[in-house]
Amino acid sequence: MTDHIAKAFDVDLQDLNRMVAEMGGLAEKEIADAVQALTRRDADLARKLIAADAQIDALQREIEERAVLTIARRQPMAVDLREVVSALRVSNEIERIGDLAKNIGKRVLDLNGDYPSLKLIRGVDHMGSLVLDQLKRVLDAYAARDVEAALEVWKRDEEIDAMCVSLFRELLTYMMEDPRNITFCIHLLFSAKNIERMGDHATNIAETVHYMIKGEPLISERPKADTTSFAPLAARG
Repeated sequence: MTDHIAKAFDVDLQDLNRMVAEMGGLAEKEIADAVQALTRRDADLARKLIAADAQIDALQREIEERAVLTIARRQPMAVDLREVVSALRVSNEIERIGDLAKNIGKRVLDLNGDYPSLKLIRGVDHMGSLVLDQLKRVLDAYAARDVEAALEVWKRDEEIDAMCVSLFRELLTYMMEDPRNITFCIHLLFSAKNIERMGDHATNIAETVHYMIKGEPLISERPKADTTSFAPLAARG
């Protein structure tokens, strides 16, 4: 690149990074609000987070447009091109996290305050805290271009999977004990699955950080807990 084009590219990249950071902050709030709405039976908060998802969607579209224009006008290569592509990838992952938080908000409205077991809710609350911490860590790793920190997030995904499987088994037992619990447990089951998928998207961001810095995909097999027993129900969600 000439000096002029290089400076223009740096400005474009700074704008992309700023918008990704803004998206990340909004997604973090949506996760926190989704879990809080679920644990506190807060229908008003659920409605607010459902409405707030439009802001994340709008930012994702803006990042997509800016990334395409940057590639077309600046024609970056090698690491510069990876920076732009990675911003696009990360924004897509964050947008999906926002959608999953919105889905939990919709479940809260469907439950309509019917929460027969606070013990099960606490399990979902703990899962949500873990995923929120994962997202914060991986977004920090992306901003700092810290591949080691990103890999730490990648390695911790198994913990969230294991919690999801454990909660599924508890919910299954609770449904078998009393059929009147089925509706509540199904909503809670899919809320937990949505949180587990958020963790997967955080892990995808970690893989993108590795690609951006190293210039190659992370080819090691991702650590996963046994989710076999969860698969049939999760597929319907």
